Amino acid sequence: MKKTIKNLWVLGIIVIYSCSNSDDNNISQDVNFTFNFTHHWDDVNVTNSDFNSIQYSNANGEQLSIEKLRYLISKITFQNSNGTTIIVDGYNLVDVTDNTNLNYSPNLKIPKGTYTNVSFTFGFDNEDNIDGAYTDLNTVIWNVPAMLGGGYHFMQLEGKFIDDTDAEVGYQYHAIRAVNNSDPNNLEFQDTFFTVDLGGVTVDNNITFEIKMNIAEWFKNPIQWDLNEFHSTLMPNFGAQIMMYQNGQNVFSFGSVTQ
Repeated sequence: MKKTIKNLWVLGIIVIYSCSNSDDNNISQDVNFTFNFTHHWDDVNVTNSDFNSIQYSNANGEQLSIEKLRYLISKITFQNSNGTTIIVDGYNLVDVTDNTNLNYSPNLKIPKGTYTNVSFTFGFDNEDNIDGAYTDLNTVIWNVPAMLGGGYHFMQLEGKFIDDTDAEVGYQYHAIRAVNNSDPNNLEFQDTFFTVDLGGVTVDNNITFEIKMNIAEWFKNPIQWDLNEFHSTLMPNFGAQIMMYQNGQNVFSFGSVTQ
């Protein structure tokens, strides 16, 4: 999928970028970066070759499979040790199901140096969550219905689980901006996008960051998720969306860094 990087907003680093254009021995001070997304169930690697088989156990003791997993990240941010901030204003739809966009390399460069924190946004913030604004996301049916406020999904995680009657039942763990639509003419929203802080790093060369998602965390911390109670029609469920937001705080971590 083609991603559109709309702008690079650089706050307070005019001197850095102007200096990078006057090279020292023709060696650029700016480097490329890549986010490499990997997926795990606790300590077990997960790829799409593991899908469609009931083989995972969540914190509530339910056995489940994964049949679909895709999620959106945006606004990668680098906080420099001198206090300046670089925000890459773009997005990437990671689709584990189709094994696409697992590597994200914006057509931008960042200055070498020490960064006190690297972060990104899970989903879209309110500034970017504009209904119908992104043709590529519309094409892959990533939209949220107008009755739920429009905009876009943050994540779709689907599969089957064994319920408390030993039946095989489908689940749809879909994350969006939380909405109370009990009054269709007066929708009430609560933000459920969140910032993932990955920590600091020193950048000396072209660099690849491994971003690890522990899928099991969506079901366990701080809310022990009961799929028997919350397995479908979760998009209009305001409380369920807040619980997803809470559990999402522990899902992502920094893996390896190569340069």
